[in-house]
Amino acid sequence: MSTHEPPADRDGSPAPTGADSPPRSAAVSAPGAATGTATVTAPASGTDSEGAEGPAGEDGSEDAGDDGHGGGRRWSRDLLWIAAVCVVVLLLVNAFVVRPFAVPSGSMEGTLRPGDRVLVNQLAYAFGKHPQRGDVVVFDGIGSFLPYQDEPSGLKRLLAGAGLAPAGDTVYVKRVIGVGGDRITCCGTDGRLSVNGVPLDESAYLLPGDAPSAVPFDIVVPDGKLWMMGDHRSASRDSRDHLGEPGGGAVPEDKVIGRADWVMFPLGRATSLDRPAAFAAIEGTGGHGEQR
Repeated sequence: MSTHEPPADRDGSPAPTGADSPPRSAAVSAPGAATGTATVTAPASGTDSEGAEGPAGEDGSEDAGDDGHGGGRRWSRDLLWIAAVCVVVLLLVNAFVVRPFAVPSGSMEGTLRPGDRVLVNQLAYAFGKHPQRGDVVVFDGIGSFLPYQDEPSGLKRLLAGAGLAPAGDTVYVKRVIGVGGDRITCCGTDGRLSVNGVPLDESAYLLPGDAPSAVPFDIVVPDGKLWMMGDHRSASRDSRDHLGEPGGGAVPEDKVIGRADWVMFPLGRATSLDRPAAFAAIEGTGGHGEQR
């Protein structure tokens, strides 16, 4: 767009007008040869000499450069927002949905090995659901396997729950053998555990060469509690080791963090942790596990 003002020369005087006026794109000579000759190229169409109209040129002018920097800053801010949202989502998932745990010992061999990383489903027992016989679960042992004085501070529990601090030595991984109301005895003439009078075939998960238990016992699991045992019975400190203590070694259900559903690392051992089929033989035999 052009204006009605005549183009100005470098000294501010108006350029000649009329039929002899040079075109706007022509070089204009300053008056007076004695003062030398100066040339100026009038702006291209779309702007006047005072820059009253139109943006800066598209050939890398200053305004275009500013826009580039502004776009870079906006993109950096967007990246920061995306990163912040990802962190918040990760923390929420870690605190309430799925959480990774490292297996610290060989008490669950040959199902789990030391150093295995398992993913724990923290919603497995939400909305009124309960642990089932045969589940591999991660739980807090304070009050059952450990005395209450070992309980960490509230801040440490909060950070551990959000995955921002290690779970610590109070967290265990074991298999649920009995639920509230079950009577568990060891061992019968066949050398097996019995749950509600039904011998349990543990060959699918018990470490080869291990006996179901070297410690004889006959217990009834209190309501709302769980009887836990490791798969490597000769190397597992579990409910059997706390029979004479308050609670009798049974673990309260509300201390269960979640069900270990997958081994995710090492990659060569990645697999799902399904409930063994042998526990189906106990269904319908009693215990309040049948009311779930």
